[in-house]
Amino acid sequence: MKKFLILIFFAFSVGSHAQTDSLILSNNDLIVGEVKSMDKGVLIIETDYSDSDFKVSWSGVKKIISKTKFLITLSSGKRYNGSINSVDSLHAIIDTYDPQELLNISLKKKKEDKNLEKPLGGKVQVDLQEVVYLNALDDGFWSRLSANIDLGWSVTKANNLKQFSVRSGLGYLADRWKLGSSFNSLRSNQDGVEPVKRTDADITFNFFLPKDWFLLYNITFLSNTEQLIRLRTGNKVGVGKYVIHTNKTYFGFQAGVNFNNETYFDDSPNRRSGEAFIGSELNLYDIGDLNLLTQVVAYPSFTEEGRFRTDFKFDLKYDFPKDIYLKLGTTLNCDNQPIEGATALDYVFQTTIGWSL
Repeated sequence: MKKFLILIFFAFSVGSHAQTDSLILSNNDLIVGEVKSMDKGVLIIETDYSDSDFKVSWSGVKKIISKTKFLITLSSGKRYNGSINSVDSLHAIIDTYDPQELLNISLKKKKEDKNLEKPLGGKVQVDLQEVVYLNALDDGFWSRLSANIDLGWSVTKANNLKQFSVRSGLGYLADRWKLGSSFNSLRSNQDGVEPVKRTDADITFNFFLPKDWFLLYNITFLSNTEQLIRLRTGNKVGVGKYVIHTNKTYFGFQAGVNFNNETYFDDSPNRRSGEAFIGSELNLYDIGDLNLLTQVVAYPSFTEEGRFRTDFKFDLKYDFPKDIYLKLGTTLNCDNQPIEGATALDYVFQTTIGWSL
């Protein structure tokens, strides 16, 4: 009887509110509201009866009924725009067009019907747990935007040591492409020692291909007093693939070519070189409130014999309520052929408090 009443209320809620989403959880609890997003195994839904949004584990969702238009990504790498509705506790129907079809339209024309256009759209049935990303598109541009900023500050009486750091990111996700950027800076001053300054930034454009492949273009910037680098710019062009892409983790790799240009704080001549690059990235996010991200990229040089550079990044993030988090991170840069007077290895450890959009 209880389940029967829940289902009646569930159906009534969906029929009465065109823009209202409904969730039935694995314990048969019902949540009615507006689904904002689902990423890394966590669904966010806004309700009229709560001051703050609910966060629900996607693995705990038994059914979803919605007329909201979402940007939807599956673990196979397919991407859709449309609504998603459960047919049972394991499967859902996506009523959508598939952006991937835009890449698969045949150039051949049928003689008997040359003007017939291939329709994009329809319904496709998927396993509910194949869905790894949802983002409501009702709000237009802002619903596709992501941002974060982290700040760190420390003061030590000994030697009057002061250190400030900032880490930030901004991104935009479209149907077939993604644009992301980051800016990180560290400033350290103490009596009797030259100030330490380190700044790195990058802009990345990814164009998604079938089966979780993607094309990439990446511009990187680095200024580092420890390695005497006034400015290092890199232009990377390559291809990548997500080998694992689930609600628990993703793991991917990328490879291509990089055009490197360096200027220095001393009188050393500028260096320009061509390099290959190969890298991998692992993100684990099904470990409670923890999120682990690690990335490594190697740059063997084409034009400078024997030169080999490596960039390494490791972040451990702990999530608090209200989108606030604590992050412990390290960044490492290694160059086996630095200029005279510069160190071959430089690394930074940072502890910051951050907020994400």
